[in-house]
Amino acid sequence: MTIAAPPSNGASTTSRPSAPRSIQRPTSALELIRTADRAEGAPHAAHESAATPQVQPAQPSGFSPEQLAALAAPLDRANVRQREQGRGKVAYLEGWQVIAEANRIFGFDGWQRQTIAVRCVAQGERPIGRDQKPGWGVTYTARVRVTVTAGGRPPLIREGSGAGHGIDVDLGQAHESALKEAETDAMKRALMTFGNPFGLALYDKQQRQVSTAGGQEVGPQRPAVQRPSASRPAPGGPAPMTTASTPLPSAQTEASQVALDAETIQQLHNTLRALPRPLLESLTRAFRKRFQVPDTAVTIADRISQKCHHDWIEAFLVSHREVRLAEQHQGSTQ
Repeated sequence: MTIAAPPSNGASTTSRPSAPRSIQRPTSALELIRTADRAEGAPHAAHESAATPQVQPAQPSGFSPEQLAALAAPLDRANVRQREQGRGKVAYLEGWQVIAEANRIFGFDGWQRQTIAVRCVAQGERPIGRDQKPGWGVTYTARVRVTVTAGGRPPLIREGSGAGHGIDVDLGQAHESALKEAETDAMKRALMTFGNPFGLALYDKQQRQVSTAGGQEVGPQRPAVQRPSASRPAPGGPAPMTTASTPLPSAQTEASQVALDAETIQQLHNTLRALPRPLLESLTRAFRKRFQVPDTAVTIADRISQKCHHDWIEAFLVSHREVRLAEQHQGSTQ
């Protein structure tokens, strides 16, 4: 079709083709049905996506299986002390004991602490002692940062706040006592986040993760027990072992040193025999290091005789299973 342009000055007109018009085709019934299906399916898919949790791949821990077992172990009641506070008693760990546990589990060069804030919040004269001598009372607050390095992974950083009180006839001595106590208290609160060996179990009023000791009460008269390092090889030489034939006196026997019955020992032996060879070899090496089994001992089977051996093996297998599952999950997502 052509369109004639109107003449402007009487000249003849020429014809040119017009632009084609777009023809609007009516929507077919099939397209209408598909459009409706997409509209109905989109909210449903969005709802499913929002309702379905996105599972993040678990990252394997940088700690060795032996360290994980030590961190998961119950708190040794022999390390717990009590002090009078108000009308009752408070269970706590001494500062040196917490440091010793950190050195044992993380290694002497595997952790560090840093005091990032300290402040004197109170200072005043007060009477001291029964004689009511004139003296000073000082209170400090502190914040300490603990950094732990494990397995070449990024450092783990934990922080804690604490307070310390110093009372002395000498003002300088009062300040010193309060400052040291505040730093130690903050350090213990930071390390507590790593598990039971650092006092986490004491925050449970029932103390279900504190090893029992024949029903004895916790008291300062019981000396703390030093255990072999969990992160460094222990010195050579066999450690004294308690077997079923030579039990310790009941008044001094720790729950961890209670002799296992024959049935439990046999079950442990059966469990170990069923392990894959690489896992069994790894457990054997870690057991020798943890309990100072000498290289001259052909097997560790006869060394499995106490409750601490049972608990350690159980924790080792659980931690290893968690690490393997995390590694498998991470490998399947790559």
